[in-house]
Amino acid sequence: MYRMTQEGDTTVLVVDDTPDRLDFIEVLLRQAGYRVLTSGDGGEGLEVARRERPLLVISDVSMPRVSGIELCRSLRADAELSSVSILLVSALRRDDASAVEGLRAGADDYLEAPFDPMRLVAKAARLVERARLEAVLRESEERYALAARGANDGLWDWDLRSGEVYYSARWKEMLGLSADEADASPEAWLARVHPEDVDNLKGEIRAHIEGAGTHLEVEHRVLNAEGDYLWMLCRGAVVREGEGRATRMAGSMTDVTRRKCVEEQLLHDAFHDALTGLPNRALFMDRLGHATERAKRQGECQFAVLFLDLDRFKNINDSLGHDAGDRLLVEVGRRLEGCLRAGDTVARLGGDEFTVLLEGIEDPSDAVRMAERIQKCLAAACHLGGPELFVSASVGVALSAFGFDGPEEILRAANTAMHRAKGHGRGCQQVFDSAMHSHTVKLLRLETDMRSADARDEYETHYQPIMSLVTGRVAGFEALVRWRHPVRGLVLPGEFIPLSEETGAVIRIDRWVLREACRQARVWHERVGGDSRPMVNVNLSARSFLQPDLADYVEGILGETALGAGDLNLEITESVLLEEADSVKSVLFKLRDLGVGLHLDDFGTGYSSLSYLRRFPISALKVDRSFVAGMGPGGEGSEITRAVIALAHSLGMEAVAEGVEAPHQLELLRGLGCQYGQGFYFSAPVDASMACEMVRSAACVCGTWPKELAAKASSVSTTSAAAKVPKRTRTGVGAVSPRSRRRGQTT
Repeated sequence: MYRMTQEGDTTVLVVDDTPDRLDFIEVLLRQAGYRVLTSGDGGEGLEVARRERPLLVISDVSMPRVSGIELCRSLRADAELSSVSILLVSALRRDDASAVEGLRAGADDYLEAPFDPMRLVAKAARLVERARLEAVLRESEERYALAARGANDGLWDWDLRSGEVYYSARWKEMLGLSADEADASPEAWLARVHPEDVDNLKGEIRAHIEGAGTHLEVEHRVLNAEGDYLWMLCRGAVVREGEGRATRMAGSMTDVTRRKCVEEQLLHDAFHDALTGLPNRALFMDRLGHATERAKRQGECQFAVLFLDLDRFKNINDSLGHDAGDRLLVEVGRRLEGCLRAGDTVARLGGDEFTVLLEGIEDPSDAVRMAERIQKCLAAACHLGGPELFVSASVGVALSAFGFDGPEEILRAANTAMHRAKGHGRGCQQVFDSAMHSHTVKLLRLETDMRSADARDEYETHYQPIMSLVTGRVAGFEALVRWRHPVRGLVLPGEFIPLSEETGAVIRIDRWVLREACRQARVWHERVGGDSRPMVNVNLSARSFLQPDLADYVEGILGETALGAGDLNLEITESVLLEEADSVKSVLFKLRDLGVGLHLDDFGTGYSSLSYLRRFPISALKVDRSFVAGMGPGGEGSEITRAVIALAHSLGMEAVAEGVEAPHQLELLRGLGCQYGQGFYFSAPVDASMACEMVRSAACVCGTWPKELAAKASSVSTTSAAAKVPKRTRTGVGAVSPRSRRRGQTT
């Protein structure tokens, strides 16, 4: 179905089967004052044209059912629509056979995609007015048929034999001239035309007189009596004698200044940031593309790109509000403009990210000095009507001399350098070098491989036992994801999970691990039976907890695998609770209501706040491995571990110790009343079948396995042991401990 909007008195029909481009053209034309009809199909577009009689049809050339060329032929064959103007839009070159065929089919003009928005609007304006003019000329052979369409048009009539020109009273009034100020000569008009437009106007008039086109249509600027230039649309047609010699030309002048202002504003808005007024990404990339091409043609024409990210800008938004943040961004943009040389470009890409294009640099040190100058400029206090603010930026620098192929590549390099600078602290800068390049290439290759890992079923889960420190037996397992790469072999989470978080793929991986772990837990329960069935524990990423449908998804997985909600624990890091509290809170309570356990990972290693322990439905605290490793005589870890375990018990939560690797740690944890523990002292991660044997082995007590089982575990765990990575690098792929109280039994 087509949709219709009405703005103004002119009607344009846009036919395109690409929704994004259809919407974009519609917005452009609506803002230029046209009444716009749209259709996504050539056949339907023809029916709309027959019903609505548009002045202009803008059509894509390539459409699946009825092409733009076929639509063009149908319009020209219809007597009622033969005068409609037609503009074809295509990614094909103008000299392509299809383009030639379209023009032969009756198209009035052709526009190659991608196109300049202002060029489209200008062509549309010209063709609409042309269609309007042709319709009038068809209906009347009167001397002033063209100009009589509207009383607001200024009329002119040029006798080409005598050289005299008649200017109507309205024509003079539009320019603020008195009745006797303009004499009957062409110079009364042409002398007022803007110097940049006069040659084009004269050329168009000459060409029309010589027989080019059925009518004259040209836009130009004319000086009025107050010294201002107005944009005028000049339309006209010649009268010829029997042998075809032009004897007369009559037409009109329409003031289109307002429309031109709208077009200019539209073009400005399309390429500038609405908040700061700086160039946006589109304009920046266009200028960067030109700089790249110049550098390829002229080796000495070097440039640099600076990528800036404000440090801790989110804290300003969170503490002072987004209005203060916006004012700060405007001030930063103003300061950046003040730092640059003439010819340099500063742009805002979005959020708190800015880029700078430095052209014509003679030495790489010029770019570094500019980065230092910018940081010094930003360091000054900001007075924005509230508390005094101080801001700094991490800056990445990419130099054209490095030999980048295109603008996207150099911008990506500057972004990489910026992230490296941010890792060194606030207000730092870093120049992209060969080491970063190698790292970037590696990440790109890894990202490419990751995109196909799902389809090739290359992920697998390993399971590390979680032991009850009371009974000494297996209480559950932590599900850990591994990537079995076809060439590289086993890829550990610490290498691919951070990249998956950047790309958003971590949500997909999280959900795959969740389904696989729940399915495997159900298999264990069927094989083991009795009260010894183990729980399964899955650590989801922060991105997953920010998904509003997480609780519904978990409920669906539990139903699909027939696993009880009480047999599943999900783990969350405290940073998510602190930074995304409002977004996560409702999701956590929905999960709690399902009966799923929620455990707080890495407790005490970040910006801990005891208040959120009561605000959120947390059922267990995990003692970080760094604290467990420090347990022993004189170790600070013992006191911290004691405090975390005591805090968990006082709040009615369970305590789980991670990274247990020595007998003395086990004994100390037991003495502190810690219910659960996991670590290499008990077992490295094993495969699903080995995990099932561990559960079924009644002789297993806190890492003392039967000989044959220990041998198998050692064999299965060889590569898993090599996979030992810090907990923080396993985001989205870890797990948590069981909850014996919710099961109503002692594990």
